[in-house]
Amino acid sequence: MADFSVYLLLLLFTAAILLPSAAPDIASDRAALLGLRSAVGGRVLLWDLSSSTPCTWPGVVCSPENSSVVELHLPGMGLSGQLPPKSFANMTNLLTLSLRYNALSGPLPADMFASVTSLRNLYLQHNFFSGQIPDTLFALTSLVRVNLAGNNFSGPISPSFNNLTRLGTLYLQDNHFSGPIPDLNLPLLAQFNVSNNNLTGGIPDSLAGKPKNSFAGNSLCGDPIDTCTLKNPKKKKLSGGAIAGIIIGSVLGFLLILLLLFCLCRALSRKGARSKDEVVSKEREVDIPAEDGGAAAAAAAGGGNFAAALGTKEKEKGENSLTSGGGKKGLIFVGKTNWSFDLGDLLKASAEVLGKGSYGTAYKAVMENGLAVAVKRIRDVNMGEKEFGEKMEEIGRIEHENLVCLRAYYFNKDEKLLVFDYLPMGSLSALLHGNKGASRTPLNWETRATIALGAARGISHLHSQSPTTAHGNIKSSNILLTKTYEARVCDFGLAQLASGPAASPNRVAGYRAPEVTDARKASHKADVYSFGVLLLELLTGKAPTHSSTNEEGVDLPRWVQSVVREEWTAEVFDLELLRYQTVEEDMVQMLQLAIDCTAQYPDKRPVISEVVARIEELCRSGDSSGDIVGVGEEESQVV
Repeated sequence: MADFSVYLLLLLFTAAILLPSAAPDIASDRAALLGLRSAVGGRVLLWDLSSSTPCTWPGVVCSPENSSVVELHLPGMGLSGQLPPKSFANMTNLLTLSLRYNALSGPLPADMFASVTSLRNLYLQHNFFSGQIPDTLFALTSLVRVNLAGNNFSGPISPSFNNLTRLGTLYLQDNHFSGPIPDLNLPLLAQFNVSNNNLTGGIPDSLAGKPKNSFAGNSLCGDPIDTCTLKNPKKKKLSGGAIAGIIIGSVLGFLLILLLLFCLCRALSRKGARSKDEVVSKEREVDIPAEDGGAAAAAAAGGGNFAAALGTKEKEKGENSLTSGGGKKGLIFVGKTNWSFDLGDLLKASAEVLGKGSYGTAYKAVMENGLAVAVKRIRDVNMGEKEFGEKMEEIGRIEHENLVCLRAYYFNKDEKLLVFDYLPMGSLSALLHGNKGASRTPLNWETRATIALGAARGISHLHSQSPTTAHGNIKSSNILLTKTYEARVCDFGLAQLASGPAASPNRVAGYRAPEVTDARKASHKADVYSFGVLLLELLTGKAPTHSSTNEEGVDLPRWVQSVVREEWTAEVFDLELLRYQTVEEDMVQMLQLAIDCTAQYPDKRPVISEVVARIEELCRSGDSSGDIVGVGEEESQVV
């Protein structure tokens, strides 16, 4: 019995010596992270180097017992330079590696993946990595997601990807890969993209079911793009009979053309004879009566004027859609304005179409005296003249420096026109999404914050009118800008005019609060939700209805919340904003405000006056902020 006890003690002592403890694992991981930190340039990673464990460092996630690093998230951190050899050699328990949206360059070290055999998720997109993919990657059989998009990788796509049998996502787009696509037999591969490379040849049958845009920007053929054609087909000589048939067919075709030309000339001569008899009657049909007969005649005869832009149709009885059907024959001015013109002046004004919105078409009209106004021709209005006039008077009384005020209106059975101030800079939507070319001027953080504040103040003034006065159609195309980029909210009050299809919630698709089923019944809290979506649009640079590149129909709030919950906050920000490293704290706080505004339940959303106060505080702090704050440090505030 004593011998057995001695044997057991020796066995336990040997095990204690041979088995590795938790401390060496976390210590080696810490050493690897410090080596990475010292090797790459750019922003200094804000890690507390006095701590013996890296588990408290931003971007570092450890196992539950803090024995090893299992995730490393450093997206959008401004890192630059090349990764050193054996960058992650000691991090044997790493499951997720994310270095996306940085400025890292050069080839990936050949031994980069030699020891991270448990790696499941690899995110290296939007850097400047070059060269070929190291062979050690293809030994990581646990990989589920690989995203190498937006780099400078080159060479062929290796068929060794077939070793990664658990792979569900493979993004290789926007690189310089060349040669054919290998036949990838990966049963779990759901997301695949090799667009915008230098690939050639046919698409393998195993990938024929992928979306067509996954292969765009290459010289490829086959399903799902098109069928491949044979190159250099053998030339065949035409037989004598085929040559004779071609000659006979050509002669018959020539004779048929001559016959058709003869018939056409006869028809034109008969039509010309009839037209001479109709000239007088046609001249009598052009008559557009208005308040000023001379002005109306000039509008009818002119080209490119507002009457022509409206597409008014002359009728046999001498009526026009602007004067027929009863109703007042002139413009009715509302609110405080010193304008002095009438309908005839408006008809004579030069005009151009600005765009089609939710409730009609907007035009720019320039009077003969140089005054430029915006005119909205609204549709789908089922409202009498008296009720319409009362509504316009109500809207006209609402004036604020951050609102586009109504100045005049025109009503009859067939036409309803609204006249507003004209703002030459256009809409926020056009500024954010209109020009994506090399000549685009990036919209900096201060300008975006100022626009958000101005829009919030305008909506707040609107809400202060009464508990039921809501906008109902807040979106970036309804935020107009002055030459100094000050926001002006337009189209307020128009949601209540709509009827039938006009009242459909589709009018505000992407911005509509979950509880709104009728745009005419929008509330203050519904406006706050729409404004929250607008804030997300400013922060992400994404249009609400095109927020996800991988999933159709995912709205912007859901996309942002999923990224914040599952990834890291920096992922959601517009790339144009990541260059402003001193305002990251303000950006994160604005993101938190946007998430609060887009809460699922109305009672969880702040009132617009609180939104204004929080944005004002951000703008004040931004004026004096000079500290560099890592985005990762703010993660807990958003989640």
